[in-house]
Amino acid sequence: MTKLTLTLEGDTHILATRRFKASPKAVYRAHTETELIQKWLLGPEGWIMPVCINDPRPGGKFRYEWTDGQGGELALTGEFVTLEPFSRIVHIERFHMPDVTPDNRVETRFEADGAGTLMTMRMTLPDAATREAMLAVGMEEGMEASYARLDAMPG
Repeated sequence: MTKLTLTLEGDTHILATRRFKASPKAVYRAHTETELIQKWLLGPEGWIMPVCINDPRPGGKFRYEWTDGQGGELALTGEFVTLEPFSRIVHIERFHMPDVTPDNRVETRFEADGAGTLMTMRMTLPDAATREAMLAVGMEEGMEASYARLDAMPG
């Protein structure tokens, strides 16, 4: 429906917003169900997620591993803090690029917006340097490519 918008707040926050055609229930499920995650959370074209371990409950862990089939690899690990079905997820994540980034606290909200959903994600990073490093690796393009796939899924 709309492309991802990133807004920087202070030195350590990134606010990401995007609208989706699907309902909050469907967009929430796409963020918590392993089979759905592997269909859309792929980043730029050509990447796949061969490893998707996901335990969506408070204290549950996750591990996602991506490859482009040409030597490019990326992993994300973390744990869920709070899950409020169909409206809110809070988790802690760490990228392995290959060095592990400091903890990123992410709060994602899913709100009804007409017939669709407004997703608002607020990332809290430990410092400005970590935020800049994440932005420098093309985070916005990879996120939008993934969200475009999610938006195209039957809802």
